[in-house]
Order: sequence, then structure tokens, then C-alpha cells
Amino acid sequence: MKPLADCKLYTFVDTAYLHGRAPELVAQQLCDGGSDLIQLRAKNSSPDEIRAMAEKILPVTRRANVGLVINDHDDIARELEVDICHLGQEDFFDAGHKHVIEFWGMERVLPIGLSTHSPEQAKRALNAGADYLAIGPVFATGTKPGAKPVTLEYVRWAAANVTVPWFAIGGINLQTLAEVLAAGARRICVVSAILNAPDIAQACAEFRCKLE
Repeated sequence: MKPLADCKLYTFVDTAYLHGRAPELVAQQLCDGGSDLIQLRAKNSSPDEIRAMAEKILPVTRRANVGLVINDHDDIARELEVDICHLGQEDFFDAGHKHVIEFWGMERVLPIGLSTHSPEQAKRALNAGADYLAIGPVFATGTKPGAKPVTLEYVRWAAANVTVPWFAIGGINLQTLAEVLAAGARRICVVSAILNAPDIAQACAEFRCKLE
């Protein structure tokens, strides 16, 4: 996969939006459209189901030189040797972890991305050695209906203060993208605006064009 600093479009195979489609076929469409990173997020699936999906997606992303990110399940990420593991605040800090070296051990097995929802959380994640941050949700989003939007103010703060690659996430679509970029974002995560599009590859390509 590309270095994280060169990744701009971060997309998802989210089981909540598959609507019966095969995960590996959706992953192929995301790759065809120009995704740099694809996260497998399956909140209501068992570990065995997630492992089986990841095993089908991984050959697709490897052929396309696209990074595969496993959400939450660091054991599966390690076992399958995917590219990145992504964790929420509750999965990392609330579980008692303080630094990624302590989390993996001295081998530093995989890069770790951390979700953050405020400058305070971002500072804590940077001090913990996160390889990238997710900044959001910028806008209200059905993907996380209970989450309060962090607004463009947090995006502006991240542009001025975050020293590792970071991705704006939450409610970003082709209509809101311009103001997110104007606030300083150079990398974005997109979930429903791509997975709900009639043509996933085309939707990816449209975001890619605007990012370029």
C-alpha cells in the first residue's frame, strides 16, 4: 500500500450498508474507483464472520495495492497480517492502553489508527503514538446516529495541530466536501455517500477527482 501520508481517500466495506452484496465485490469496486485505504467494519458480525470476510477481501486489496484496515479486532488484524488496525477510544484508552508500543509489544506489529472526537482526544492519541487519526464526525451521520458532530472547527484545529496523517470523517458527501477541504482537510473517510451510490466505483472516482 501507499505510505499513509500519500493516502487521501479512505473508504469502507461496512456490513450495515452492504444490502446483500458480497464484501469482496464491494471491495473490488472501491479499489476500481481509486480508494487508497479500505476498512472492514462489521459491528454486528462475529469474529469468525469478520475473519472470513477479511480473508476474501485481502486478495482484492493486495492486487490493487490498497491498504486493508480491520476495525476493532486487533487479533484478526494481526493473524491475517492486514495493513492497519483501527481502534476507537473505548477499544484503546478505555481498555487501559497508553501507547501503541505497549499495545503490540516492542515488535510494533501493525500501524494503528485511532478515532478522535476532540482536540483533547487527538493530543492523547498523538502522545500514544497513533500512526493516523480519524477526526470526526464532522457532520451528523446515520453511520453513527448517536454521535454529536464535532463541526468544522475541529477540522481547522487538526489542520493546524495534528502532526501525523489524519482523515476527516462523518457526513462527508460531494456537497459537503468543499467546505471540509476549505477547513484544511486533505484526507477524508467516506462511508454512506459511496456505499449507497448506484455505482460505487464511479462515486469513488468523483471523490478522488475532487481530492486531487
